[in-house]
Parts: sequence; structure tokens; C-alpha cells
Amino acid sequence: MDLEEIQTIWSEMSDQLEQQKKLTNELIMKMTQDRYSNKFDKITFYETIGAVICFLAAIYFLVNINKLDTWYLLACGIFTIAFLILLPVVTLGLLGKMKRMNIVKNSFKETIVGYTKAKNQLLLIQRVGIYLSFVLMFTCLPVFSKIMKNKDLFLQSKIWLIYLPIMAIFLFFFSRWGYKCYKNITNSAENILKELEV
Repeated sequence: MDLEEIQTIWSEMSDQLEQQKKLTNELIMKMTQDRYSNKFDKITFYETIGAVICFLAAIYFLVNINKLDTWYLLACGIFTIAFLILLPVVTLGLLGKMKRMNIVKNSFKETIVGYTKAKNQLLLIQRVGIYLSFVLMFTCLPVFSKIMKNKDLFLQSKIWLIYLPIMAIFLFFFSRWGYKCYKNITNSAENILKELEV
């Protein structure tokens, strides 16, 4: 074998090695994309079920809005309907945005910047949702009572003393648990992205 043949073989092997390295990198990126996207599958599933329940409740309240015969019950009804529609739509939209983030096409910096922005928006919406849930607790009960039993809960103080503390305690622990789940999932997805930096 002369020097030219050795150089040709060496060049071919180098090209093959480069192609193999490129294919390996693409495969790693696709696997990382799948792992990243799968992190949001479970929470998206539960949020979708919750959204369907919220939409059905909002439709029920909307169909029966004519039963809310005072200004304060009507205001409570409008807030309740708006909350039950807007929060799930915004949350699912942000989850979808995070899930569809394209790790393969974007640079590492673009991916991290986009992810951080979407994560902060999602966690902000969750915090706002937690605080608004306490307001919803005050608006939903009277609306539901008026529609179902034709009773104005604002005129019955004993019920507020019984139900509100129980509901507030439940909502406090449930919202903390839910927010912690969101933080764990977003932190886990962020760790997957940080593996790409290495």
C-alpha cells in the first residue's frame, strides 16, 4: 500500500467517523427532545381533565345565569365563569408551548432562554390561580347555591362560618401540593435541558 492509498482510506474513515458522530448527536438530541416533552405528558393529561370539568361547570353556570337575580350574585357568576374558562385555557396554552419547544433546531442558549421565560410564565399563572382560587371560593358557593337551591348564601351567615374555614384549609393544602408538582416537573425538565450543555 502506498502513501496515497493510505491517505484515501484515512480520509474515507475520517468522513465516516464524522458522519457517525453527527448521527449520534442527532439521535441524542431527539432522545433528549422526547424525554423533555414526556415530562409534561402527565400534568397536561390532568390539566386537560380539569379543564373539561371547568368548562362543563362554566357552561352550566352560563346556561343558568338568569337565576342570579341580584347584582352581587351576577358579579360572582361572571367572575366564576371567567375564572373557570380563562385559567385552564392559559395553563394548557403555556404547557403546550413548553412541551412543543424544539430542542433539536434551537441553539442551547435559545432553548434555555425560551424555556426559562415559559417556565416563569407558567409558575406565575399558577401563583395567580392559587390566589384567585380563594376569591373563587367566595364567589362559587353563592352562585351554586342560588342556581341549585334558589338560596342566597349572602343572607345566611351560619353557612359561611362552617364551610369557609373547611374549604380554605383544603384549598391551602391542595394548592401548595399542586404548585409543588408544577415546580418539580419544570425543574426536572430544566435539568434535562442542562444536560445538553455538557
